[in-house]
Formats: sequence, structure tokens, C-alpha cells
Amino acid sequence: MRSWISMEEACQRLGVRPQTLYAYVSRGKIEVSPDPGDTRRSLYRAEDIATLARRKQAGRKHETLATNTLFGAEPSIPTALSTFVRERLYYRGQDAVALAGSATLEEVARLLWDAAQPVDFSSSARTASPGRVAAFRALGTLAASGHSTHGRMTSVLQLEGQGLVGQLANAFGAQPGQQPLHLRFAHGWKQPGRVAELLRMAMVLLVDHELTSSAFAARIAASTGASLPACLLAGLTTLSGPLHGDASVRVRALFNDVERQGGDQVIAHYLSTGMPLPGFGHHLYPEGDPRAEALLARFEPPEIIARFIDQASGLTGLKPNIDVALAALVAHCGLPDDAAFAMFATARSIGLLAHSLEQLGVGQVIRPRGRYVGILPAAVPAR
Repeated sequence: MRSWISMEEACQRLGVRPQTLYAYVSRGKIEVSPDPGDTRRSLYRAEDIATLARRKQAGRKHETLATNTLFGAEPSIPTALSTFVRERLYYRGQDAVALAGSATLEEVARLLWDAAQPVDFSSSARTASPGRVAAFRALGTLAASGHSTHGRMTSVLQLEGQGLVGQLANAFGAQPGQQPLHLRFAHGWKQPGRVAELLRMAMVLLVDHELTSSAFAARIAASTGASLPACLLAGLTTLSGPLHGDASVRVRALFNDVERQGGDQVIAHYLSTGMPLPGFGHHLYPEGDPRAEALLARFEPPEIIARFIDQASGLTGLKPNIDVALAALVAHCGLPDDAAFAMFATARSIGLLAHSLEQLGVGQVIRPRGRYVGILPAAVPAR
């Protein structure tokens, strides 16, 4: 439940004057609400105040700030691609959930890439045994022989990016052809049109998520002048971790346990051991992942899974995130076992390429410094 405090208390906790508090509000860092007891006064969200107070405390030492820049407190790379405002995700200022209502991946790619022409992910490349291995093998081959991004026009790189996404989709099982990407996936997985719409919506919601670890990896590669497929490969290998884009695998395992043992036994085990339930809660969305809410509203998961989601949310207070929604979608439609990662990786490749292209405009190599904490070397003799 949200808690609200007065202006005086907010200023005291932050150690600032009212003018500074108003500036935080205007920049969307603090949510404000009318005081129900006195409409002439405003109340300020206590959680936002606490977050700002922690950041101010951490930022007092340069070393602490430098460490936190890499490990989660305050990303320092400027981007115009996506952001969060009051627990909503926006792509270049447009609400991602609203876009997912009707936009195709091609339309969202054009938006994020700031492309002058429509984006086309059609591809005739065929894959004998589609799947994760084929996708990474194909991308690795392209990365090994790709040309540096330096000295090449953005429009040329955008065309290359279109081909990369199209080939990647085919390697994950999309049917080769000229149709929009979600239809090619539906045909490749032998699904009807209604499922194609669910795939479209899910993948639009997954295109980007601000400065994730995979986006950072892609940007590092881009900053060195690596080829576009190498930038994408750097991002996707990072995405493949179970704490990032492959988190739905843990949720699928959870659902398998629920189907074998029953929801009551599974949730009792997690609660008694204190282990977090995979796929429930998200630090960026304390009140619920709007992407998951939007996607889950479009279909009915299998009854046992739907009941478990409700039970888990009720007992923990944590709502399902996008990983739960993806795993539930795979179960509902009977998609291939690795379909969740295939959708995630293909959709996020659009965002990773957007980050790579944006980073090229900076013209500076990303080179963090290490903070040595190991054994001190012996005294170095004087020269």
C-alpha cells in the first residue's frame, strides 16, 4: 500500500527546500497527490522520498557513486530510447503497453531506430534444425565475418539490422517469408491467427527495457567499433542468463512442479524455505508489471496455472511479471519449449540494435576502471 507524507516531512527527510522538492516532482521523480483532508495542500509518496534519500546518501562519495553506476543504483549512459515514468514503460515517449495494443514489431523498430523508411524483417534464409543453438551459431558466424560499424551511414546499418533480426527469427523457428514477424512465428509454430496476435503483443512488450545488462553489453561492443552482428551477439549472450532474458525457464520449471505436485504443495515449499518465487515481483514495478498485466488479460492460462498465479500473488503480495506471462502464454498455446526465449531474444534484438546504433553517435569507447581489492604488489623499485 502506498504511504503519503506532507511537504514538511518530505523536505526534512531529503534535507532540501520546498523549491527543490517541487523540482523533483516536475521531473517525475516524486509522485504527488492532493491531501484528502485539505485540498489546498499536497502529499508526497513516501517510497519515492526514500529512494531519493538513499541515492543522495550514496552519491556523497565519488567511489560509491562510481561503483553503483555499474551495479544498479544510477545508470549514467544517456539514452532517448526507453524509460520508466511512474511504473510505466515508454518507447521514445510512447507508452509501450498502448503500442502493444496494435503496433507490429516492424513499426516499433522504426520508432526505436528512428528510421526514415518502414522496417522490413522478411527473410528467405532457412534453418534445418531451428532453435537456440542454430540462432547463436548463425549470429556467431555473421559476427566473425562482419564489417566494423565505423565510417558507415546509419541508414546502411539499419538495413543490415533488418537482415539480422529476420535471420535470427528464422533460426528460432519463424517461417521464412515476407510477412510481419509475428505472423511468420505463428506459421512456423503452426498456430492460428488469434495466437499470432498474442505473439505480436508479447514481443512488442519485450523490445526494450532501458539500460539492461544486455543493452550495456551491446553498447560496449558498439563503442569499440565492433560489427553490428558482434554487437547483437554480445547483447544476446548476456540476455541468455537465467537472471535476465531466460528467466522464463525457471518459471516454466515452477509451473511443471505445480502440475506434478499441486499448487498448494509448491507454494508451501517456497514459503517455508524463504525462497523467492520465480517470476513474481519486479523492482522497477513495485505495484505490478504492467506488461504482464496487459498480456495476461488477453488469454486464459491453463486452470491450474491461473489458480497458482492468483494464490501466489495473494500469499506473497507480489504480482506476476512478464516472465510469468510468457511462460503462461507458452502453456496456453502449446508452443515449443524454448518459445519464450525465442520471442524474448528476437524482440529484444530490435532494442539491442537500437542501443548499438545510439552508442555509435557518442564516439567514445566505454572503458570502466577497475577498483583493485586484491593482494597488494611488492614494493616497486625506484627507477
